[in-house]
Amino acid sequence: MDIESKTYQNTVKKESWRTVLTLAYQSLGVVYGDLSISPLYVFKSTFAEDIEHSDSNEEIFGVLSFIFWTITLVPLFKYVFIVLRADDNGEGGTFALYSLLCRHARVNSLPSCQLADEQLAEYKTESPSEEEMGPPSGFAARLKSTLEKRRVLQKVLLVLALIGTCMVIGDGVLTPAISVSGVELSTAKEHHKYIEVPAACVILIGLFALQHYGTHRVGFLFAPVILLWLMCISAIGVYNIFHWNPHVYQALSPYYMYKFLKKTQSRGWMSLGGILLCITGSEAMFADLGHFSQLSIKIAFTSLVYPSLILAYMGQAAYLSQHHVIDTSYNIGFYVSVPEKLRWPVLVIAILAAVVGSQAIITGTFSIIKQCSALGCFPKVKIVHTSSKIHGQIYIPEINWLLMVLCLAVTIGFRDTKRLGNASGLAVITVMLVTTCLMSLVIVLCWHKNILFAIAFVVFFGTIESLYFTASLIKFLEGAWVPVALSLCFLAAMCTWHYGTLKRYEFDVQNKVSVNWLLSLGQTLGIKRVRGVGLIHTELVSGVPAIFSHFVTNLPAFHQVLVFLCVKSVPVPHVRPEERFLVGRVGPKQYRMYRCIVRYGYRDVHKDDIEFEGDLVCSIAEYVRSEAAATVVEETNGDDDDERMSVVGTCSTYMQGVEDHDGSDLDDPDKPGTSEIRSPMAKKNKKKSKVKRK
Repeated sequence: MDIESKTYQNTVKKESWRTVLTLAYQSLGVVYGDLSISPLYVFKSTFAEDIEHSDSNEEIFGVLSFIFWTITLVPLFKYVFIVLRADDNGEGGTFALYSLLCRHARVNSLPSCQLADEQLAEYKTESPSEEEMGPPSGFAARLKSTLEKRRVLQKVLLVLALIGTCMVIGDGVLTPAISVSGVELSTAKEHHKYIEVPAACVILIGLFALQHYGTHRVGFLFAPVILLWLMCISAIGVYNIFHWNPHVYQALSPYYMYKFLKKTQSRGWMSLGGILLCITGSEAMFADLGHFSQLSIKIAFTSLVYPSLILAYMGQAAYLSQHHVIDTSYNIGFYVSVPEKLRWPVLVIAILAAVVGSQAIITGTFSIIKQCSALGCFPKVKIVHTSSKIHGQIYIPEINWLLMVLCLAVTIGFRDTKRLGNASGLAVITVMLVTTCLMSLVIVLCWHKNILFAIAFVVFFGTIESLYFTASLIKFLEGAWVPVALSLCFLAAMCTWHYGTLKRYEFDVQNKVSVNWLLSLGQTLGIKRVRGVGLIHTELVSGVPAIFSHFVTNLPAFHQVLVFLCVKSVPVPHVRPEERFLVGRVGPKQYRMYRCIVRYGYRDVHKDDIEFEGDLVCSIAEYVRSEAAATVVEETNGDDDDERMSVVGTCSTYMQGVEDHDGSDLDDPDKPGTSEIRSPMAKKNKKKSKVKRK
């Protein structure tokens, strides 16, 4: 089942336009929820304190010009036209870029890497456009060699990817808070902290309390809500443009950005942190690529999301250009531009849209935590799969309640969208800077482009993002310290866990049992061998773990068939079922000892115990059956000169029409006719699986 969704993703490009348009419609609620609700708080955050709205309207037109060109250059040109092409077998996000670099430059920090992993289908799959690019250039070859030789650079690359990941988690704390806080109620300013803040807290508690039901239960509401919201803000924008200022389109000229900075100077530069909020959620287009397709995401953004947002911002600017309010810090929000008769219906739609936007980033945070845990960069947490059909929909109780507490803390502590906007802006722009840096390496190492393309990409987009980054960083004491503090906490936990994982693996490697000692024990290992299959879990992919010597010396009996089981993650999004298991012998045949390495991608779903046990027994049986034949992949591991590993699929890949046996053949692997092996465990698990499916 792990590969079924992936197969659908790979074939979606070949489907009809109806399928593509359906995916584009579905992406509205999952991908664009956060980006679509940004008009709620952008103008209010921009005019909070740094600049004032004058009669000349230069500030309003300058802000509109900045918003237009920021949305055009970053989400449209950078992500839609360039970054979306850097997918990892259909998957996107920070881990996808890091995974591509790990495979092309061999900078993977996982200690259990094997040459056999490079034979995986998705490990070496390249798009036709990449095949036509030819071999790496001289600079790319030197850069690749430098990264592979210097461990310091590999650690820097890992930390860079983790920083981007931690900032996404920090955004998962701030986005629900600012989204709900941005939904202003029609109250007087002096009643704001008594009514709106408690109301926001109630909405947040309800939002996080519903997470354990899973997004699939309310998912059918997501796309219609965002579609209705986009149509609503675009219609209001068109009304405001024609009713208040039809000439507002002139503000789209870049000249107004120059006039804005010239007049406001340092105050205008500091206000860029509020303008930055217009592109919050842009990273979701790349991060959620695996759930849809490039074409569907591009169609949804260019045909609906982009024009709706531009019309909404132009409508707000047209209204504000004719209404010079005095208290700009409070009365320049989104709802002042909404016709009075429509404010309450729009408020209801805005609340639903804010919940959808928050839900998307919360679900994304769960997925990121799962990926970090799979790559050995986060402590093990309980992962609950909320959907039996869509495996990407998960729920992590510990992370959910932690996010809720942090969201309530920042909502109550800040009480307004200004400080929340400063915090969210820094988190968003940091993730974009990390993506820009990693993309420059992908352009050179993976796409084999000239270094000039990578330099042009970094200089152009890096300059834009650095401008916003410095404007957000200057607000460090005014709320921007929150994502930094959160990211440092998560980064410390990730780095510590990763460091401990590496040290533990190094200890196991240094203290593993030698094969000579194993051979000296004889076929029975010095103890009585009883019928059955015994599993010994280990992190080692080669050699006998040290704990095995304690088992042998302290237990009076051991199973007749011993399996050293290693479950590990590989730097690919998915591992196909037929390539899941890597099986080999440990020692001579008469010892009946095997090693089974189970490989999962960073987006794969680990199967439940019943199904996993059945596949494990089947894989060993298949290895025994085909041992005499030529293996697909052979590998000699360390001091186990006689150990050769073979790729073996799951039960579903070859157990078609196999007759049931009593399991005695598994205890005697040298007996002929083992091509139809099925242990009692496998039969029992099969019956349980049927009952479970019913």
